[in-house]
Amino acid sequence: MTMNKLIVTLCGLTLASASLMAEAPKLVDVRVYPADIHLSSKIDKQSIVVQGWYSDSTSKDVTAQAKLSVGDAKIAKSDSNWITPLKDGKTVAKVSFGGRSFDLPVTVTNSSVTPALSFYQDIVPVFTKASCNTGGCHGAASGKDGFMLSLFGYDPDGDYHRVTREQVGRRINLALPDDSLILEKGAGRVTHTGGKLFDQDSKLYQTVRAWIADGAKKDPSTVAKVIGVEIYPVQAVLKGKGSTQKLTIRAKYSDGTDRDISDMAAYITNNDLAADVKQDGTLVAGEPGEAFVMARYDAFTVGAQVLVIPDTENFQWPNTPENNFVDTLVHNKLKKIRVTPSGLCDDKTFVRRAYIDIVGQLPKPDVVKAFVENKDAKKRDKLVDELIERPEFNDIWVMKFAELLQIRTDNNRFLYKSAYQYFEWLKERFQENMPLDDIVKKLITANGDTFVNPAANFYKVEQTPLKLSENTAQIFMGMRIQCAQCHNHPFDRWTMDDYYAFQAFFAQIGRKRGVDTRSSVVYNRRSGGVRHPVGNKDMKPKFLGAEVPEIKSGEDRRAILAEWLASPRNPWFAKNMANVVWAHFFGKGIVEPVDDVRISNPPSNPELLAELGKRFSDSKYNFRELVSNICKSRTYQLAAVSNESNQLDTRNFSKGYIRRIRAEVLLDVINQVTDAPDKFSGIPLGSRSVEIVDGRTSN
Repeated sequence: MTMNKLIVTLCGLTLASASLMAEAPKLVDVRVYPADIHLSSKIDKQSIVVQGWYSDSTSKDVTAQAKLSVGDAKIAKSDSNWITPLKDGKTVAKVSFGGRSFDLPVTVTNSSVTPALSFYQDIVPVFTKASCNTGGCHGAASGKDGFMLSLFGYDPDGDYHRVTREQVGRRINLALPDDSLILEKGAGRVTHTGGKLFDQDSKLYQTVRAWIADGAKKDPSTVAKVIGVEIYPVQAVLKGKGSTQKLTIRAKYSDGTDRDISDMAAYITNNDLAADVKQDGTLVAGEPGEAFVMARYDAFTVGAQVLVIPDTENFQWPNTPENNFVDTLVHNKLKKIRVTPSGLCDDKTFVRRAYIDIVGQLPKPDVVKAFVENKDAKKRDKLVDELIERPEFNDIWVMKFAELLQIRTDNNRFLYKSAYQYFEWLKERFQENMPLDDIVKKLITANGDTFVNPAANFYKVEQTPLKLSENTAQIFMGMRIQCAQCHNHPFDRWTMDDYYAFQAFFAQIGRKRGVDTRSSVVYNRRSGGVRHPVGNKDMKPKFLGAEVPEIKSGEDRRAILAEWLASPRNPWFAKNMANVVWAHFFGKGIVEPVDDVRISNPPSNPELLAELGKRFSDSKYNFRELVSNICKSRTYQLAAVSNESNQLDTRNFSKGYIRRIRAEVLLDVINQVTDAPDKFSGIPLGSRSVEIVDGRTSN
């Protein structure tokens, strides 16, 4: 190679390197967690996590690179990413990175006090962290190897009794703590079916040992209870295999204190190929994909969304047009995971898709021809508006909600006349475009004769407080709370207290035979309650995940529930209803299945679901407006043809998914094409199958 050529080559490499450096992602945001710090004892401490977000939509854990200091070094000190107390008072923790600075308020109290170890606050978390009280071990219904613990510690008093009063002198040995069976088995010094769970020098071992050495005391009745758990950050986009992100977990207690439990929470990931999690709370990126990492502590499970993308720089977003907020939020997610959406479907496909989805019919050939030839740029929006105003639109959603409300005959318990009146009542509400919250309130508060007020059939389809509470949660909030009937939900936030307190809203429903013996009269009998199976406590009605409302003696509890259930105060109602509608048009929900909303089954696009719910609520629960927003989006109009980047996408709505047509709609379009209508029981010839009243009808 000549000198001139070498110089040219080196110059080219230099320019290329400079170009790559110029295109390096820029820091666009810095987030510091938590936003405030409360230290309430000599041994209290709080970890800080600093997360940087970059112009390529990725995030990095920059805690190690950030500068951390304390304003008043006499009150608290910083060590690595930890803040620890020195003296009672207030100061700030100063964090700086990338030219950005943050002051986190720090409050220190009881800095000279070392609290005694608590069975509930310190020992039960060890059992959870070490997997002792899981369903596969001693938390099973009948325990294991003669030792039973409550599942995830839902009954700490019972656990204390079994640990300290059964096999006295063996499970715990007050004289020789290291000889306690729970320590010897956990440390693997004696045979243990579950194997070795911790080392002798670990925090788990030393915590239990110290509690035993201190006399294994029972907690006072005033011991502070966990009332909430926070996880930070709630989202990370990690670039390249091996990238890491530290989590910090904080528990809130009923006495107003909090505690950093990052090293005591139990961690789990739903996709360890994409993102694994170490038991100290460190996320480790694996193969490209998506994972949801959860932290469990006490009765609470919280989670963080983790996206892992390949460490490449060749992705170029095509600046795809956006019709509305739906597209913006879908595209935000696609940019993060380096997926390009498919192109738009053609006009023939769109008109067919819109007709089948919105009114359950095929467009006639002349309609298709006219639509294709129409040059109006807004023709798709106008078609959506037209179809939404047609009576067939109501028929589709009456069918859907009749299915959710289980409108179907049941031998002599729920006869056809009841089903017919209930169905027609629902149909009339949709025809008058009644807001969905009002429909729900009328159902929940329904009283009177079911033949006079068909909405009262809500209490005839199911009649026990148990089933009514479960159905109400599942239909209107998408939650399956059944697990919490026998123990705290292992994969969600719901406890037995939540389950029975919610059931109490339905404990005072009275029923008697109507004038017509086929009907029932539903009324508020003003007395009755629900008792907790653990302790036999009478449960006060309590909203799921919210407060205990004030209810006067004799007041209809259902009226109080209805006002909360179908309102913005309930964080799940609007989002769940929006998700149900979304699933109708895309074949799958943002949460899928739509009736299984839980911490461990997170939405594929949390921001999209939140915005859909917010706009639905802001519109006063206008059903047609919700459908319009979805169907006018570019996302709904995408072709089903994949490109190289979205071939494997099944949950991010980057293309039109191949999906089944509902059985009723399929039969109707077959009848439409063949001009051979079916005759269904109870409705006139020529009626469509989507108008079938009885959900138990078959052909």
